[in-house]
Amino acid sequence: MVSVPVQCPHCQGTAVIKAGKQAHGTQRYRCQNDRCAQRIFLLQHQDRGRAPEIRRQVDDMAFDSSGIRDTARVLQISPTTVIAVLKKVLAIQPVNTALLQALGPRDGRGSVKPGREAEVDKMWSVGGAKESARWLWHALDPRTGRMLAYVIGSHKDAMFMKLRSLLAPFGITRYYTDKAGVYQRHLPPERHTVRKLTLQKIERKHLTLRTRLKRLACKTLCFSRSRFMHDLLIGLYMERVEFGRAA
Repeated sequence: MVSVPVQCPHCQGTAVIKAGKQAHGTQRYRCQNDRCAQRIFLLQHQDRGRAPEIRRQVDDMAFDSSGIRDTARVLQISPTTVIAVLKKVLAIQPVNTALLQALGPRDGRGSVKPGREAEVDKMWSVGGAKESARWLWHALDPRTGRMLAYVIGSHKDAMFMKLRSLLAPFGITRYYTDKAGVYQRHLPPERHTVRKLTLQKIERKHLTLRTRLKRLACKTLCFSRSRFMHDLLIGLYMERVEFGRAA
């Protein structure tokens, strides 16, 4: 007789015991690891949308420019399930905390030593209704090309002020922007440089975003009818690709 150990799909542990059965007869299992995120699990799911591998594929397809209906058709699950899986993500932080921690010691206010530069720009997209614009304000380090922080919202000055507050811990002393008046109104002249040549990296980032997320394409029918889903997909991309965190 051969016995095959059952492995927990969440923590990959093998300390697993049986934990009764579902109403339709499927065997349940319990992981005995106290640190496991989800102790009870199934190996065979009646609903495909509940399988861990299907949920991972939903996330992966979202980053490969697949829409909700595209994902549902390929994975043979309902669009409602796709939306539910995307909504069940970890809290998204609009700041690259991993980069901030790698910059070295900080002062009492949590800021690193001043002297860094940042390219700042905004990008237009559609979210909610096709007539309403959604703006992504973001900043990156021109030396490394890594994203520092971002906010999503309207075209008002308040959104830039929110982004600037998120950049405060990075010790930014030089901002490179275009000629938009919002920057001239809220950035001191001695720290502000207006020059199109200094925005090459962030303009290239716009092209990458519009290629990877078709919701951001300038001419497309694939706009998000929900502002929440529009902002969520951008946030998930930032978490995984730009900030290097698993969402």
